[in-house]
Amino acid sequence: MEDLLRELAPQVLGVLTRRFGDFATAEDAVQEALLAAATQWPAEGTPTNPRGWLIQVGYRRMIELIRGEQARRRREDLVARRDPDDRQHAPAADEELTAERDDTLVLLFLCCHPALSPASAVALTLRAVGGLSTAEIARAFLVPEATMAQRISRAKQRIRSSGLPFRMPDPAERADRLTAVRQVLYLIFTEGHTSTEGPALHRIDLAAEAIRLTRALHALLPTDSESAGLLALMLLTEARSPARTGPSGELISLADQDRTRWDAATIAEGIALVTEALPRGPVGPYQVQAAIAALHDEAPSTDATDWPQILALYEVLERLAGSPVVALNRAVALAMVHGATAGLAALDALADDPRLAGHHRLPAARAHLHEMAGDRGRAIVDYRAAAARATSLPEQRYLTMRAARLATDAAPDS
Repeated sequence: MEDLLRELAPQVLGVLTRRFGDFATAEDAVQEALLAAATQWPAEGTPTNPRGWLIQVGYRRMIELIRGEQARRRREDLVARRDPDDRQHAPAADEELTAERDDTLVLLFLCCHPALSPASAVALTLRAVGGLSTAEIARAFLVPEATMAQRISRAKQRIRSSGLPFRMPDPAERADRLTAVRQVLYLIFTEGHTSTEGPALHRIDLAAEAIRLTRALHALLPTDSESAGLLALMLLTEARSPARTGPSGELISLADQDRTRWDAATIAEGIALVTEALPRGPVGPYQVQAAIAALHDEAPSTDATDWPQILALYEVLERLAGSPVVALNRAVALAMVHGATAGLAALDALADDPRLAGHHRLPAARAHLHEMAGDRGRAIVDYRAAAARATSLPEQRYLTMRAARLATDAAPDS
């Protein structure tokens, strides 16, 4: 039921926003409809048309919220303009409401409003379209949860005061919002592919929704190379999912995965997309990341991977969109080409970056390279430090087990 509600929430939000033109109030109404569903459906059974049920409940709550604000001039004007009389309490008869129309992509562009900063637009879209919690979004941005809650609240207020109609923006507006749209799709996919918390490594619903929306974006803009690159990156990454976990849900590293379990058809589709997009240009960071993913997917093993080419691509990526995570990945590639010592030196340069403070990725990478160098003692220390910082249970267990295995191997025979 949780997966169904996450899938339907943006659709219902799109319907109510299109009908009333008030994003913030529509989101409140949808949240109450979802709460009602979570309370009633387990006891009464899932309705035959769950989407229609949510729209009806959300619509009625929307009317109540509007009427409850009649003392305010803006709400009075909205009520007069929409004229929500008693006949509208039967939304099942309203063809505009009940039509099987997916407004999710329109909602995506609405949330990526030009009046918002890119960070606020991404945060709002992750909340409204991606279904992520405020805590999950805060971890994705490496900021406190309270800060993210304030950012999302301000973004909703901006959308409310903008007065823009709920429709797909024209080509000029669309181009201005594309960067934020692609970023939010990437972050939704990233959270789905490797969950930042909880017992499961892979949130299939989020990853699948990100791919679905990106396919829709690519269909809307088939000549946009970066949108094609983003879709290719998602497909090439998701293709490895069948081999990423063991029977008990434990994480399996890329080097240890059974590559025969990777999805060959999805890999072929991703490679075709990025191969077509790169010559078309201009080359952007998603295309470069897709090219890196393609090199991993085409290699029969870790040792047979074209690491020099991957290192060169990470250097291009650093110039296009440098970040501490890109620098960290480049350091690992550097170690694979020039040895663990070179990689560790590159990681040392990231030690004081505040964006990585408290994050498990840096000590995990350092542990891996110390293990490559044969320094078990330092590897154990860093694996344990990374495990203490990880919020995903599968990642915690993986890092803890790596440290335990090294400690056992290093122990003298009794």
